[in-house]
Amino acid sequence: MKKEIKRLIETALDKAQKKGKLISATFPEVFVEWTKEEKFGDFSSNIALVLAGVEKKPPRDIARIIREELSAPEGVLDRIETAGPGFINFFVKKGRWLGVLPQVVSQPDEFGSLDLGKKRKVQVEFVSANPTGPLHIGHGRGAAVGDALSNILNKAGWYVTKEYYINDTGVQMELLGRSTYLRYQQLLGKEVPFIENGYQGDYVWDIARNIVAGQGDRFLFLPEEEAVPFSTQFAAQQILEGIKKDLYDFGIGFDNWFSEDSLYQGREVERAIERLKEKELVYEKEGALWQKATQFDDEKDRVILRSTGQPTYFASDIAYHINKFQRGLDLIIDIWGADHHGYVPRVKGVMKGLGYPAESLQILLYQLVSLIRNGQPVSMSTRSGEFTSLAELLQDVGKDAARFFFLMRRADSQLEFDLDLAKKKSSDNPVYYVQYAHARICSVFRQAELKGIQLPPAEQTDLSPLQLSEEFLLAKKVAYFPDLIEECALSLEPHRITFYLQDLASIFHSYYNKHRIISDDLGLTNARLLLVRAIQVVLANSLALIGVSAPDKM
Repeated sequence: MKKEIKRLIETALDKAQKKGKLISATFPEVFVEWTKEEKFGDFSSNIALVLAGVEKKPPRDIARIIREELSAPEGVLDRIETAGPGFINFFVKKGRWLGVLPQVVSQPDEFGSLDLGKKRKVQVEFVSANPTGPLHIGHGRGAAVGDALSNILNKAGWYVTKEYYINDTGVQMELLGRSTYLRYQQLLGKEVPFIENGYQGDYVWDIARNIVAGQGDRFLFLPEEEAVPFSTQFAAQQILEGIKKDLYDFGIGFDNWFSEDSLYQGREVERAIERLKEKELVYEKEGALWQKATQFDDEKDRVILRSTGQPTYFASDIAYHINKFQRGLDLIIDIWGADHHGYVPRVKGVMKGLGYPAESLQILLYQLVSLIRNGQPVSMSTRSGEFTSLAELLQDVGKDAARFFFLMRRADSQLEFDLDLAKKKSSDNPVYYVQYAHARICSVFRQAELKGIQLPPAEQTDLSPLQLSEEFLLAKKVAYFPDLIEECALSLEPHRITFYLQDLASIFHSYYNKHRIISDDLGLTNARLLLVRAIQVVLANSLALIGVSAPDKM
């Protein structure tokens, strides 16, 4: 419907131009949006306001001209109104919404699938936590956002690759190795002080115990520079295996696990620095090599090669993003924690300086999660060990609740995870409320089967018995689903799915509680069964996009 109304406006503009009512040689793209309030109709366009400057006319006069030239086929529009400074509002005939229901039921898996992406290649990189400790709930939010966004882009017609960047080199990894080696020595009775900034979690003790079990006291009397590398590699591997298991339990799989260390082994960091020199994007100062970050909106220039000759993290990140672009990707999406805010202009700027299109690199930031347990916030410091792991959260509230709750707010807004609410089995719990709507519909069809009622082919079902305002509203919500996918894909905002689900579930539950789906009126029963089948389809499809199950019973 949105595209149809857009075409109607474009045709009206052409007619007005030919009649001399409008002077523009060409017109800007027409945008049509779903309205947020029913009193403003179903769709609205601001085209009259956009044209006002060029046409030298008041927007309301332009809106009047468009309305005069706009001709819709029979049965499409109920009326057109001009509102505010010149918005054109379109009221669709209620019966038109019912026409989408047979399409949904006939092709349930395809409904909502788009060709928006034209099979262009997009890579979504997310989580990418250092293998220095288990994933915590902050990582869980990034995982939920990245996976849902990947599913949405795939549904919208992109070819999506999901990647995890393993930061398996640098100071933090060495610190992990030293922490593990010290615990290893302590387990074997050697009195050694623990380093102040070391990793103190219980998981470090567990890794050290595994080294003792497999290696005995082999490393006890070796020099630290010989023992620590093994401890680093062993600990990183153990932690990475745990990360993979946690993500698997969270319903997330990656197409590629990319090692930072491979950039050094393949001399890609070295080649990246040479490219920066060729482009004159770096300079030497005090024995170090600096990138001209201030040229690209960063607050200061950044060191990429220390005076010791050791590359910084920034250097490997530059090499990593060059590697991404060299893979022939059309769009690169990085999903980072909000603490990387200052890093965004730095990375985007240097990629632009190297000649890569700015619009091809999108960086999304997500705020961390505050978990409330017994009314008190829980600390999440990896080194102190006082954090709530993703595994603990999944064991406590389950995958479905965790994924849904992580997506209940915009990624860049603060999220307070209400642990008690996530475990409630009542309408107060959003995920329970949405899943219950799906389960209720499944129950309706079980009842229909027991009564010997078989839904006729969708195209042959008479929908004229549907006359209630709630029925038209539900059909409209179903029809909105493909546009929702488009909006989520273009805005890179997967949280819109949970908003939609809660809204649809609320309207359905209200309708279900007031009206009988199955009655003695077979015609009305068949029409309502088709309606709720379509609702069932979009509920299941929406839940699948965010990685939440659609149960048959609850």
